[in-house]
Amino acid sequence: MKKIIVSAVVLVSTFAFAQENDTIKSNNIEEVVVNGKYYKKYVEKEGSSSMRLDEELIKIPQNISIITNAALADQQVTTLSDGVLRNVAGAQRLEHWGDMYTRVNMRGSRAAAFMNGVNVTTNWGPLSEDMSYVDHIEFVKGPSGFLMSNGEPSGIYNIVTKKPTGKNFNGSARITLGSYDLMRAETDIDSKINDKVAFRLNLMGQNKNSFRDYEFNDRYIINPSIKVKLSDKTTVIAEYLYQKAKMSEVGSAYVFTFDGYGTKPSSYTITDPGIDPTKVDNHTVNLNLQHQFNKYWKLTAQVSYINEYTLGSDIWPGMYQGNYMLRSLYHWEADNTMKFGQVFLNGYEKTGNVSHKILAGLDLGSKSYLADWNQGGMLDRYNATNDFTLDPDYNYWYNVNTHNYDINGSNPYSGPNNGYPAFNGTTPLSQRATPGGYIKQNYSGLYLQDELGFFDSRLRLTLAARYTNVNQNDYGTSKKADKITPRIGLSYSLDSNTSAYALYDQSFVPQAGFLRNNGSIKPITGNNIEIGLKRDWFDGKWNTTLSLYNIIKNNELTTDPNNTLNERYSLILGRTRVQGIEFDLKGQITKGLNAILNYAFTENKVVKTNTPEYTVGDRIAGYAKHTANGWLNYTFTEGQLEGFGLTFGGTYLGDRSTWTWGTDGALNMNDYVKFDAGMSWENTRVKLNLNVFNVFNRYLYSGSYYAWGGYYYYQAEAPRNWRFSIAYKF
Repeated sequence: MKKIIVSAVVLVSTFAFAQENDTIKSNNIEEVVVNGKYYKKYVEKEGSSSMRLDEELIKIPQNISIITNAALADQQVTTLSDGVLRNVAGAQRLEHWGDMYTRVNMRGSRAAAFMNGVNVTTNWGPLSEDMSYVDHIEFVKGPSGFLMSNGEPSGIYNIVTKKPTGKNFNGSARITLGSYDLMRAETDIDSKINDKVAFRLNLMGQNKNSFRDYEFNDRYIINPSIKVKLSDKTTVIAEYLYQKAKMSEVGSAYVFTFDGYGTKPSSYTITDPGIDPTKVDNHTVNLNLQHQFNKYWKLTAQVSYINEYTLGSDIWPGMYQGNYMLRSLYHWEADNTMKFGQVFLNGYEKTGNVSHKILAGLDLGSKSYLADWNQGGMLDRYNATNDFTLDPDYNYWYNVNTHNYDINGSNPYSGPNNGYPAFNGTTPLSQRATPGGYIKQNYSGLYLQDELGFFDSRLRLTLAARYTNVNQNDYGTSKKADKITPRIGLSYSLDSNTSAYALYDQSFVPQAGFLRNNGSIKPITGNNIEIGLKRDWFDGKWNTTLSLYNIIKNNELTTDPNNTLNERYSLILGRTRVQGIEFDLKGQITKGLNAILNYAFTENKVVKTNTPEYTVGDRIAGYAKHTANGWLNYTFTEGQLEGFGLTFGGTYLGDRSTWTWGTDGALNMNDYVKFDAGMSWENTRVKLNLNVFNVFNRYLYSGSYYAWGGYYYYQAEAPRNWRFSIAYKF
């Protein structure tokens, strides 16, 4: 761990003597200094080119929220699972597999994960995105036909990576220390070789333990990119991202108990110190070409390749004997390969007094996931003769009543009494994975949109349609589906800073599964109706968005509650409806005061049922009816305290729905309330930042009732903890 700190110090020392530029630049620290007054960029007026729309957000008939790098840096966010979602109304993280990947739910279902405009969502991924290579994050609420139609109608989030700017030498370095032996160093170098070639390099190394024993998460990132200006009209950007993660096994964050939620100390774990770490290697290559035919027409083409290899394990309850849980450990080897190609054309024309903003695009994608999780066995062994009386041969049991390991005091712990299961990887993964560990999807999509502008484009009518064809194989079941999904939007500028909009959009999700009657399974169809009001205040220094939406989903599958342990049958639920209200405010309210405030009301329930197991009015899993977030940052801009800042933030989740469908007799989760606070000091080169999270040391968790096992499982969050960072801009 010390090597990381030493390396970072060397980087800072070296760069201190590097070329300097008198102009203060916006980069990793995302600060702009104008006449000695500090301005933090919490607001973006336009999305990235990877979002394809090529228009100011206030004119787009949809709720789109952007989280800037400045906000991420102030909040000392390290990964997507690390507090990012507080910045977006109604978005929340559901517990699943610790910090390995982040499942984001909003508007009643999982939001698809995008990176630079391509859909990298998989059943078990992507690897939770690290903020060291992130320029900003775009959240698009509701169906997003201009990016995809074959996905949940809740929306998407798009990770936009840092790319060369073409400016002179520009960069930053940062060291972060924190609770649980957190040591993290990162650097961002942005420069140009000449007027035609620019490059950027992001490096990150992290060692981090946990408030739970034997749990850790170490990560390393190398992210070079190059931008080449082939001509005055053509530019190519090539980017490579390598991520290496080494962490405790999947499942180490879970608590399993018959007693309900929050019954054990937050430090409690069922993991074992002798289990080999889980290792993930991720390689991502992206090549983007943009050609500007003239000032009205632009062509963008992009190809992406992603390969993620995982070798690790998963700990979970194997069986119960009376009050004792015997743990099982299963090895997990997986190869996840994705290939994408896309080309789209943006253009502008006028016919009489009507303007046309045209978008036409073609998407091709292939995803292949191979996994072997069949090798493993019990870590613990039941001694029926002694009825759990411990002896030197049987010295390690897990007691469900006391929720503790019982270790024979006369013998030091030397590993689980049944030993660690062996792993055999001599047979190729492609043979071990099929059919139960094989997921494959090929898709193609064609999109066409015309935004018609009337009255000097004050009134904008969007007419669009997307044709998508999907061929999918899930664990041995194959499905094909294709569909044309329309999109109609209307946006009107009440003045130059205010717009009202309405939207109708569709999506569909191919499904694969088994019905007891051997019936056919149709894709999920999602219909979204949304209205909203957007406004920029005080020359765009801060903005607000208010939206109301209604999403109908048809033909959704759910697990058959009558399944035995080895059955995988599903039920066709019928129709569900999610509706809600969302409000977002972000930006500089007054000089020195920046705010991010949001609230969402969400209601997701069954409105038509095809099965007696679920009735009209039943709640759908995975959301909170009320979510509210706040983040306030005040920086003194003059006087003796110039550069000194204070921060306060909070998160509230009320009336939470558990991960799975509601079960009779299951307990409800408590409301979630968390507060954070911090202070900082900065000048044009240096920033010191201290944040304390969960200030009031509340017991925070999320989880569900597991009907098959008859117990509850949940994940606790960290108690009060802190982070301190030193950043230098050169």
